[in-house]
Amino acid sequence: MTAHPDQNKTGAGRTIISVDAMGGDMGPATVVAGIAKSARKNPNIGFILHGRKDELERLVAKRRHLADCVEIRNAPDVVSMHDKPSQVMRNGKTTSMWSALESVRAGEATVCVSCGNTGALMMMSVLRLRRLPGIYRPAIAVMWPSRNPQGFNVLLDGGADIRADAKDLMQYALMGTSYARNGFGVARPRIGLLNVGTEEHKGRSELKEAHDLISANAPYADFDFVGFVEGRDLPGDTCDVIITDGFTGNVALKTGEGTATLIAELLREAFQYSMLSRLASLLAYTSLQRLKKRIDPRRVNGGVFLGLNGTVVKSHGAADATGVSAALKLAFQLAETGFSEKLAARVASASLPTQDTDSEEDGGKS
Repeated sequence: MTAHPDQNKTGAGRTIISVDAMGGDMGPATVVAGIAKSARKNPNIGFILHGRKDELERLVAKRRHLADCVEIRNAPDVVSMHDKPSQVMRNGKTTSMWSALESVRAGEATVCVSCGNTGALMMMSVLRLRRLPGIYRPAIAVMWPSRNPQGFNVLLDGGADIRADAKDLMQYALMGTSYARNGFGVARPRIGLLNVGTEEHKGRSELKEAHDLISANAPYADFDFVGFVEGRDLPGDTCDVIITDGFTGNVALKTGEGTATLIAELLREAFQYSMLSRLASLLAYTSLQRLKKRIDPRRVNGGVFLGLNGTVVKSHGAADATGVSAALKLAFQLAETGFSEKLAARVASASLPTQDTDSEEDGGKS
């Protein structure tokens, strides 16, 4: 690969993150502000910023500490939130999203981060980075605040594909295991399959089939399968990874975000009710700030596309600078652990038992 003229600026011993600066609702100023936050906290990150060069140069120039860690790549067009993924696939080669993915494909960056159109980003990621061998459907893994020691559970699929059959759900379990281990340091993740009840006779036929597949593969893939779990287990400590289809996962995710926002608003109203309640809020200020941090959706911003030849982090479209910074932090953590390579190895090593399930039931492994 031929080195880019500015590559020495960002690549001197740093982990390089490719950022789609134009995607999202808040515009490139917010993305650059998030990068600035990350650069102050972690000097080991370099950024390749993709978008309209003149605009980005003005924004970056306002933050002098970015001068030696940001490279700008010109991409004149933008994928809007209203663009249909099929149209973007045909006409998106000049967009910042396409350019950001190309940097990962070319090996210039380890991870791509975008706040843009989820459907377009997923389709474009599959096209440019390709699926890992043996993967049927990629998935989006998202973090859910929980009572577990690591502080979060992993939920997938968060909305990459509304469909998922038993084999898809089995692969989600493998990918979720790798993510929990490399993203959160969970040595032996516990996997739960989301259902309408914990009893084995409940649920759709594909869920019952997935239950058997995941259970059969657990010894090979080095995770513990706890069986079916319910919606109330999402923030609990029953398991570390919750598996479901993209439709259910996305509804759960948006419901959780809305509930967290509602709780914050209700607490604010309650403490403004009277002079006595305002005094109580001052006395409880430290505890309230700790609670706010735990349930703040911005601080768990970043869904990871799993099952691709490369790592892509999807930041929330309405993320502010704090949210963008959180997504970049997650991207850095995954890059540092060699997550993409470890995920590929896990899927490859665990695919054989999945295929051999029937033969095992007929008399053992061949």
